[in-house]
Amino acid sequence: MSLEAEEMSLVDHLTELRRRLIYVLIVFVAGLVLGLFVAKPIYLYLISADVAQGFILHAFSFWDGIGMYMKIAMAVSLVFSVPFIVFQLWAFISPGLRPVERSAALRYVPYVFVLFIAGIAFAYYIVFPMALSFTISITRNMGLEETYGIAEYFEFLFSLVIPLALLFELPLIVMFLTKLRVLNPLRLRKMRRYAYFALVFIAVVITPPDFISDFLVTIPLLVLYEFSVFLSAFVYRRQLAEDAKREARYVKAD
Repeated sequence: MSLEAEEMSLVDHLTELRRRLIYVLIVFVAGLVLGLFVAKPIYLYLISADVAQGFILHAFSFWDGIGMYMKIAMAVSLVFSVPFIVFQLWAFISPGLRPVERSAALRYVPYVFVLFIAGIAFAYYIVFPMALSFTISITRNMGLEETYGIAEYFEFLFSLVIPLALLFELPLIVMFLTKLRVLNPLRLRKMRRYAYFALVFIAVVITPPDFISDFLVTIPLLVLYEFSVFLSAFVYRRQLAEDAKREARYVKAD
């Protein structure tokens, strides 16, 4: 291939990438607009959590109310954007994939949304109440006067919910990479100790600085990793069976 052809190919790829990014930006902005319309009922629902009852949320800045609405709108937009981003990523790389890989990748896209919602539900209904209850109990045991800001409340909430929702995509990513033969269960088991260390580190970083929150997040992440290994083994066994059938057909043909 000539240098001019390679340059044209690179330009075509960059043009395609820009087009995909514009699509993602349009969907994100549309989700943001939708999020602003539904921000108030979501806000009322989020502050109605049982563990949040008993204290009044304050605004310490003129921007706190607007910032809270924008955070909720961005979270809503993210729910719709993540599956679309994955689809656009698939559309961008699919020309370089084999038909079987292209078909497999497309089948995984809907599950991105399902796992993201499952992660949000787990983080909000299980991890967040326990973490908030623990931090409030420590504050009260120390005899401190409670004055909570609306911005801090939602920062605490989203710092737990959003990262956990994204981490719930781990099994799907592992299955996809196994399907592409980038990963396999043997490799995942060999790197288990390093993966555990990375997951524990992530749990400590995304959670408030207390042992209970770290523990509540770490255990599900480790379970997710082991579940990912199980799914990888399932896909890998099917690949081996398909390879064996293909090899048997070639032997008979000879």
